[in-house]
Formats: sequence, structure tokens, C-alpha cells
Amino acid sequence: MSTRTISVDDRLYEYILRVSLREPEVLRRLREETAKMPGAGMQLSPEQGQLLRFLVEALGVRKAIEIGVFTGYSSTSMALGMPPDGRLIACDVNEEWTAIARRCWREAGVENRIELRLGEAIRTLDALLADGGAGTFDFAFVDADKENMDGYYERCLELLRPGGIVGFDNVLWAGRVADPSDRSESTGAIRALNDKLHADERVFLTLVPIGDGLTLARKR
Repeated sequence: MSTRTISVDDRLYEYILRVSLREPEVLRRLREETAKMPGAGMQLSPEQGQLLRFLVEALGVRKAIEIGVFTGYSSTSMALGMPPDGRLIACDVNEEWTAIARRCWREAGVENRIELRLGEAIRTLDALLADGGAGTFDFAFVDADKENMDGYYERCLELLRPGGIVGFDNVLWAGRVADPSDRSESTGAIRALNDKLHADERVFLTLVPIGDGLTLARKR
């Protein structure tokens, strides 16, 4: 028995995938296609995508927000866990990447559950609030530019119902958050969010060391 999270080497990682991953064929193809693209490092890990789907199904999510679509792995995973009348607002600024996501949504049969909004996510979230969306969403997932994470957090928290969950990817930032010599803007923004979430009594949270680190914060 271990008193801390064990390290995962390549052999153990492959074992984890072998005994737990149930990746739909459409997502496997998308993952392999994305791995050949510039910026492939932004791709969500398959086990993290499966965790998102697990959470969406377990929570009975009907309304969700995604900030940062890339090629669509996470949005497809979440939409597959939603009921046929579920609605996912997917926010991104890149038409080229989201064209791949649209194709994946269509192939997975979830295109009608996802509404893509191209443009600055802060403006999209503000528009949802202005339209009376406060307190009506069940789940939010943030995997986008790090400098705006605090703004995304505050708006998502307002949009979530009590008991709703917001998730943040990359909160460990390949370990750079624990390196005091790293003073980059992105690293600083992640550190600031991590510290804020830890102290924020509006939520209960857990940091899961999966992928590049996933924090889940449940609105009280």
C-alpha cells in the first residue's frame, strides 16, 4: 500500500490503458490524426477523455461548457456521455482545428448536441450570462490559454448551478508549477489559479494527477 500517488512509467501506463481504456474507434482515429499535427501536445490523453465522459454520465450532465476545443477529443468524449437532448457550448478561436472537431462530432453522431462558438471565450461566457444563463449549467471544462484562466473560472462558477463542476486541465504544467525558477506568464497564471482554488470556500476541489493534472471544483 502506498501513502502517495505512485509514479507511472511507460510500462505501467500501457498497462493502465490496456485494462481500463474503452476508446471509441472515432476517437482513436482522431487521436492518431492529431498526433501528426503541429501543436499535437495540446491533445488530451485518452484516459482523461474517458474520465470526462465518466463524470458527465455519472452527474447526468445536460448542459455543459467547453473552453478550448482544439480538434475535438474532449468535446466528443463529453457529448457521448450526454443524453440526446444535451447541449454543449464549445468555445474556440481556431477555425482550422475546429473543422476537424466538427467532422469528428458528425462521425460520432453527437453533432446535434454541440454548439460551436468561435471567438474569444470570455465574450461567449459574458453573453451566456447576459442571456440569463447563470446557475443553469451542470459542467464546464477549461483547456485553453492560461493567462485568462481566472476570468474563465469566475464566469464558469457563475454559470454553474450549485453542485455543478468546473474542471481545469494542465494544472501541473509538466511539473513547472513546482519549479520556482520558472517565472513565465503561463506558469504564473496556473500557480495563481491553483492557489486561488485551494483557498476558495465557494467550491470543494480535488486535483487528480492524470494527464498533465486535472483539477475538479464543485460549486457549493
